[in-house]
Amino acid sequence: MFKKLAAEALGLGDIGKIIPSQDYDKVDSDDYILSEDNEKIFFLIKSKRDEYCFTNRALIHIDGASALDKKRILRRYEYYQFPFSNIALQTAGTIDLDVEISFNIGNVPLMISVTKSQVDQLKDLYKALLAIQQEVHHNHSLLNFANDSLQKAVTTVASGKQENVSKSQELQNINEYIFNWNKNSFDKYNQKDFTAILKGILIIKY
Repeated sequence: MFKKLAAEALGLGDIGKIIPSQDYDKVDSDDYILSEDNEKIFFLIKSKRDEYCFTNRALIHIDGASALDKKRILRRYEYYQFPFSNIALQTAGTIDLDVEISFNIGNVPLMISVTKSQVDQLKDLYKALLAIQQEVHHNHSLLNFANDSLQKAVTTVASGKQENVSKSQELQNINEYIFNWNKNSFDKYNQKDFTAILKGILIIKY
């Protein structure tokens, strides 16, 4: 018991390991995958206290208060709703036992330590998170451009005169057009599945 407490106090008890894909069915996160939506695990880090499960749709974090407590809190962060930012990778020094990846997902800061023998795999995760961050930012920019274009078009139409069209009919037509435009733009530029990006960077072999 004393050794476990000492390890946790020194931060050694929470050094994670990257779990190989053949063992994904043995982790707790597997119970919370949205299989009905074709969600799949692409990367998973497990420590004595936490699990960090990166799927094609979201980060699933199973958070333990301590390595000695069986209580867990499950949190799910969809990538398109909680963009990545401040992504950083810290490699190991001479006497370090671990390497670290840190990032914000939405407004939530996370720092994950992994045994330094797995630094190459962690580098792949770093590149994958950067690629998702860039794709989400690009999609949000396109959505803003689409909304800006719509507003300019509506202003132009509203300033013109349309004969033989009642005001109520004109309002209805514009309203339906705006609704359909916004819905189509939202569906197009709010990407939820990042399988293509992850498959291009993460080789499922660990």
